[in-house]
Amino acid sequence: MDKKQLGKTGVDVSAIGLGGMPMSLSNRPSESRSLNVIHRALKLGITFIDTADSYCKDESDKHHNEQLIHKALQTYDGDASKVIVATKGGLMRPNGNWTRNGNPKHLRETIRISFEALGGNKPIDVWQYHAPDPDYTIEESLTPAKEAQQAGIVRFVGVSNFSVEQIQRARDVIDIVSVQNQYNPWYRQPEFDGVLEYCETEGLTFLPWSPFGGSRRHENLQDISIIAQLAKQKGVSVYCIVLVWLRSKSPCILPIPGASKISSIEDSVRALDVKLSDEEVQRIDRETVP
Repeated sequence: MDKKQLGKTGVDVSAIGLGGMPMSLSNRPSESRSLNVIHRALKLGITFIDTADSYCKDESDKHHNEQLIHKALQTYDGDASKVIVATKGGLMRPNGNWTRNGNPKHLRETIRISFEALGGNKPIDVWQYHAPDPDYTIEESLTPAKEAQQAGIVRFVGVSNFSVEQIQRARDVIDIVSVQNQYNPWYRQPEFDGVLEYCETEGLTFLPWSPFGGSRRHENLQDISIIAQLAKQKGVSVYCIVLVWLRSKSPCILPIPGASKISSIEDSVRALDVKLSDEEVQRIDRETVP
């Protein structure tokens, strides 16, 4: 498995990660199937798993995915000591909806519960502020993360859905190792708003969420002719081509495709063995330009 340094931490993780969200939403698979998916990912060499307190059905189900990942790591029959789990806090799930909550009091509490959900016996590897809440300053909302890091509850901190200006403000409060923003063939904003360039220049890891366009769009990848054509030529899936394309866009990118089936995570890992020429990357760029 290819490796990539997480920010400037000196910690190496797998060049492809696993996104846990599909295993915990309302249409989640059985727990046994999810555990098998996570175990297969670990067997394949994946050492970076992305989760969040809000990966659940609703508020009554909060922290489900964190608990699931902890159970998977505890029941794995191999060595999971080098696995890095990155979680997030700051979104709520009232009635299954998504709303922002940057209240420092809430964030202090959810960091504590995430710590316990992930085992409570070592610091959270990476805690990410899920999305800035306009009702609170970034400085206010990141103070609980700084406190948690000082208390030994959180090891590293990242941000999600942040602009360059917001990332800079965050870094005035606390060291940041990662930025997680949406990035896929339909949404290429990080290329144009400066976030991707900033991460590359500053040595931050960029985690593209929704790399296949989300549950409503991922099946439409076949309709992007150049992606379908390259997939056929190279004997891989369109999803595999998208992951290779993302990795080609910057050395700071670490894709975290979600999976709820063993075949999905196996397909994602195949992307490490597929190459795209500069011309092929440019052809995808031209056909997917916003």
